[in-house]
Amino acid sequence: MLKDVQGERDIRKVPLKHVGIKNLHWPIIVKDKIKGIQHTVAEVTMAVDLPHDLRGTHMSRFVECLQDLGAVSPVALESILDTLKDKLVAEKSMLEIEFPYFITKAAPVSKQEAFLDLHCRYRAEKAANFELYVCVEVPIHTLCPCSKEISRYGAHNQRAVAKVEIRAEELVWIEELAEMAEAGASSPIYPLLKRPDEKFVTEHAYENPRFVEDVVREIALSLEHDDRIKWYKVTVESIESIHNHSAFACVEKSAESNSLYADKGEYL
Repeated sequence: MLKDVQGERDIRKVPLKHVGIKNLHWPIIVKDKIKGIQHTVAEVTMAVDLPHDLRGTHMSRFVECLQDLGAVSPVALESILDTLKDKLVAEKSMLEIEFPYFITKAAPVSKQEAFLDLHCRYRAEKAANFELYVCVEVPIHTLCPCSKEISRYGAHNQRAVAKVEIRAEELVWIEELAEMAEAGASSPIYPLLKRPDEKFVTEHAYENPRFVEDVVREIALSLEHDDRIKWYKVTVESIESIHNHSAFACVEKSAESNSLYADKGEYL
């Protein structure tokens, strides 16, 4: 028998919140609202807590547990977390998967279709209870209301990113979160535009100017009115076209007070 060094006792009495593996690339299957399923590749982080009296954990067991993951769903993720807790004798476990997800978007006038990629993340945790957080980053278009107001013609506009993170007790499709983000913007982003489409998009954005503050509030109100969603955080970053910096705004629903408050802390 080989010596189990990880299983040795530790006398420093320092418990660890997270011990595990990260940057593991793994093929996954996710639910697709239109096509049923979608195959993609995830970057995986897995961790458990480590009691103060154990020197280390068994890293190989994380990959062993991931072998059992079928199509990604709340039930499947909770099952992986339970297995992690059992095999690693832990009180808490965490699994995070980040992956590109592709939606089909039709251009507004020509109706030509192409794939738009969204950066998505599922973060699942379990101690006594199971919690699942879904995060979607959606590219959008913003046009500055101030620039439009003070200019004789034109207004500066740019691509922005809306980062929408939720905790829900029922299924909320990635596509639904993308639609909420796009509805709050000056215009959606399209992967393929012909000249009539480009004309439509630029004119539509001009008639619908939005600060990042406007966009984040519009998205928050859409999330607030969805009874399935129990908590959310929205961050919008505008990649400014006339500045050498970005502008951002953030709002988060407080789990304690069940209300909105402006997040003045760290930008994530």
